[in-house]
Amino acid sequence: MRFFDRESRAAAVQQMEDYSITGLIVIGGNGSMAGAHALAAETDVPIVGIPASIDNDIGLTREALGVDSALNTIVEACDNISDTARSHHRAFIVEVMGRESGYLAMAAAVATAADAVLMPERPHTREEVIDSVVRCIETSFGAARDKTRVLIIKAEGVDVPTHEIVEEATRRIGSVGHDYDIRGTVLGHVVRGGDASFRDRLLAGRFGRVAVEALLAGKGDVMTGWNIGVEIGEPTSDDWIRLFSIADVLEETESLLDGSSSVSVDRVARMEAIQGVLAL
Repeated sequence: MRFFDRESRAAAVQQMEDYSITGLIVIGGNGSMAGAHALAAETDVPIVGIPASIDNDIGLTREALGVDSALNTIVEACDNISDTARSHHRAFIVEVMGRESGYLAMAAAVATAADAVLMPERPHTREEVIDSVVRCIETSFGAARDKTRVLIIKAEGVDVPTHEIVEEATRRIGSVGHDYDIRGTVLGHVVRGGDASFRDRLLAGRFGRVAVEALLAGKGDVMTGWNIGVEIGEPTSDDWIRLFSIADVLEETESLLDGSSSVSVDRVARMEAIQGVLAL
C-alpha cells in the first residue's frame, strides 16, 4: 500500500539508482501494472510489464500468465468432484476464483461439461441466481434427462455466497420424493498453486524475451501482450507478442471489469449462445 504514496515510489527510484538498475520488468496483475505506470512517470529507467494473473482480467492480452495453469487445476478438481457426485447422485456448486472476472468459471464450465455457470458479467439478483440453480438441478435430475450428477460452476465475483445458494436451493427443492442432495465446494487458493502448465511456461518465455528486447531498445511504460492477428499495439520479434502502452492496458482493463469491453461482450454472447446445450 505504501506504493500509492509518491514518497515511497521515490524511495524505489533511489533503490534502482543505488543498485545501478537500468531496466525493470514488472510481472503481475492490475495493481502491478498501475504501479509500474506510476513509477514510469517518475524515473528515466525503462519499465516493461508482463501480465500475470489467473483472473485473466488484464486488458490487451488474450491471456495472462497463470490462467492456463489455474484452469488445469480447476478442470482436474471438477472432474474429481464429478466422480463422487455421480456415485452419490449429487449436485455440486463449485466456486472458483477470478475476483470480478468470470473467465475462469466460463472456460472451466465448457471444459468440464458443467450443467450451468454463474458469472458476474451477467446482471443478476440473489433471487435470480437461486432460481436459476434450482431450475437447473430440477431439470437435470428430471425424468427427461435422468442425470446422475449436476455440476454448476460459480465465479467468485457472483456476490451470493456459495453456502447460501446451497442452503436455499436445498430448502426450495426439499427432500421428499428426491434421491439426491446438493453440496457446495469453494476451491479457493488451491487454484493459485501447483506447477505451471506447458503453455504458461512457453508464454512466459516468449513474454520474457520480448520484454528484455524492449528494455535493451530503451522502451518503457509498455506491457507485453499476447494478441494474434490484431493490428493494434507495436509489433515485436515474436509474431504472437505485441507491446502496448500501459495507460491503454489500464483503460481496457477497466472496460473489461465494467462489462463495456468488446472482449467482455463477446464472452457473454458466446456463453448465451451455448447455454441451451451446456447442460446436455
